[in-house]
Amino acid sequence: MHKDVENINNIIQEAEDYLVGGPIYKFTVPKRDGTMQSLYDFRGKVLLIVNSATGCGFTPQYEALETMYKELKNEGFEILDFPCDQFGNQAPGTNDDIHNFCTSRYDISFPQFAKINVNGENALELFDYIKSRQGFRGFLMNTPDSLYMERRAREADPDYLNNSSIKWNFTKFLVNRIGQVVDRFEPDAGTEIVRQKVEMELNKDKYKKH
Repeated sequence: MHKDVENINNIIQEAEDYLVGGPIYKFTVPKRDGTMQSLYDFRGKVLLIVNSATGCGFTPQYEALETMYKELKNEGFEILDFPCDQFGNQAPGTNDDIHNFCTSRYDISFPQFAKINVNGENALELFDYIKSRQGFRGFLMNTPDSLYMERRAREADPDYLNNSSIKWNFTKFLVNRIGQVVDRFEPDAGTEIVRQKVEMELNKDKYKKH
């Protein structure tokens, strides 16, 4: 009986998300110029939300992300980039400094927002929400990068495996066309894996913004 009720509630939630959009659309986020933007503006699109850094070993992922964006944006795909300096202080400088670096070095054209916190009491509310929907499931542990992140995460929080906090730069969250947070990718998940999941969501194509 309990399972039946849970299934019914899930169906109701799916229907509500389809009709009015998931809770993610209630959030506003700070733009580089200090103004705020509603995520409702991205309703009906598949979103990849990223916390980035300009001085990280994973910074070259910007190139692959830009390639993915250029090739898929006309299908209803958006990357929302949020620089964050909480991991090794690897995103120094102002919002303009960061944006100038990313456009000159990697020619990014996807939306890049103001530098924010993703963990702690000053975390952007959006990130608290997406972390609550897709928790940490572990690193791949098959490369030196994975081992390094695991060591840093364990040093910062011995209980890191059991909480949803973001562990490092270039963590990515996938949001479907009706505003549901459907997947999470740690930085050591290759962009090829991310792209496969993005294309799966785009190909569902059951809801479009009109």
